[in-house]
Amino acid sequence: MSSDPQAKKGMLFAALAFMMWGVAPVYFKQLLQVPALEILAHRVIWSVLFLVVIVGIMHQWHKVRFVLSNPKYLAMLVLSASLLGFNWGLFIWAVNNDHMLDASLGYYINPLLNVLLGVTFLSERLRKWQMIAVALAASGVVIQVVSFGSFPTVAFALAGSFAIYGLIRKKMPVESLPGLLLEALILLPAALLYWWLSTPTSSSNMMMNDIELNVLLVSAGVVTTLPLLCFTAAAKRLQYSTLGFFQYIGPSLMFMLAVVFYGEIFDMERVVTFVCIWSALVIFSWDSWRFSRRQRNA
Repeated sequence: MSSDPQAKKGMLFAALAFMMWGVAPVYFKQLLQVPALEILAHRVIWSVLFLVVIVGIMHQWHKVRFVLSNPKYLAMLVLSASLLGFNWGLFIWAVNNDHMLDASLGYYINPLLNVLLGVTFLSERLRKWQMIAVALAASGVVIQVVSFGSFPTVAFALAGSFAIYGLIRKKMPVESLPGLLLEALILLPAALLYWWLSTPTSSSNMMMNDIELNVLLVSAGVVTTLPLLCFTAAAKRLQYSTLGFFQYIGPSLMFMLAVVFYGEIFDMERVVTFVCIWSALVIFSWDSWRFSRRQRNA
């Protein structure tokens, strides 16, 4: 481990961020009685309030005003907010409808999709072992489609929406925290409209809920924002290649939760796809480490 105190702090923040994302399904499993879209509405509403407080504490309102004065950035944030809202909602639905393994697979696939998007839109070039890793991952999906007649739709929808979201944010000179606040504010009218117009449920009237349920619903803002703050703190202190090695903590925890604690079936269809994806990620991570070491030596 690095002797640099800032790097050590960065590793701690990275581990905390991805561990919180990995165990987030435990939180959403406590809200099985609440419809996914209703949870999403709470996630948006309470995230806005929590982010307003954090932005105020960190004195970043000038960065928010900078984005508000630029129509181009606002238009891009509308698109990124739509993708983020879709990703949040689909993740909640997947967890609460016994598709946690699909969610785990999606976040394993995500870094490989990031590579493909980088090649397609950022003029990045694939190294030889990266090409092998992507080809191996693709072969796993093809085998599943041909042998079992199914396509991992949920996994690819989660991975694709988050990868495109990341690409859009990468091309914008907007920092993470102000950008997330504005994205949540963009989603806020839709969340409030849903809350107002949707058919009442047993949990939609917070005045009628018990305290435990209301605490869980309000906590959606913390569950959404706290790991992102840790991730931002880690990103400032670590090289991007180092940070990348931590991203597998989240889907690995999801995988163990799904199989060990929530009884999702790890059948042969999933075994084939997961083994191909895992093998691809081993190659991908080894190549990233080797390339990073070579650059440092140079």
